[in-house]
Amino acid sequence: MPCPDELAKVTELLGRRPQGHFEVVVRDCDGLPVVLRNAPLLDDGTPMPTLYWLVGRNERVVVGRLEAAFGVKRAEREIVPDEIEAAHARYRFERDAAIPEDHDGPRPYGGVGGTRRGVKCLHAHFAYHLAGGDDPVGRWVAAHLEEVA
Repeated sequence: MPCPDELAKVTELLGRRPQGHFEVVVRDCDGLPVVLRNAPLLDDGTPMPTLYWLVGRNERVVVGRLEAAFGVKRAEREIVPDEIEAAHARYRFERDAAIPEDHDGPRPYGGVGGTRRGVKCLHAHFAYHLAGGDDPVGRWVAAHLEEVA
C-alpha cells in the first residue's frame, strides 16, 4: 500500500479515497501523480478493468478537451482497427497476469479501460501510453494534445 502522503495526494486528485491497491507509475515534474497502475481487483474483490488510470489534474483536463472535440470518433477513424484491438489484447494480458492464481470470483473484462472493441476513453489509452504501453490510441492522443491545449 502507498505511504500516507501518497494516499492523500491520490485521494485529493480523485476526489475520494481509492478503493484498491495502486502504485504511481508516472509523475509530473513536481513529483505529483499522473498515472496510477491499479490492482485488477479492488479491496472488496470487485473487478477493476482499468489497469492504468490518468489522475494528473492538467492531463485529465486537456484529454477531456480532446474528447469533447470528437477525439474518440477521430481516433477510431484514423487508427487501423487491428492496431487498436492488439493494444486491447496487450493491456488485457498484462492486467490478467496480475490476478492471483487462486482467485475464483469475478474477473475484470475487456481491454483498455474495460473496452471490448474500439475506443471508449482517451484518458485510459493515454494513461497506458504514458506508462509505457504500446498503445496507438495513446500515441494519437499525445500527437493531438496541442490542438486543445
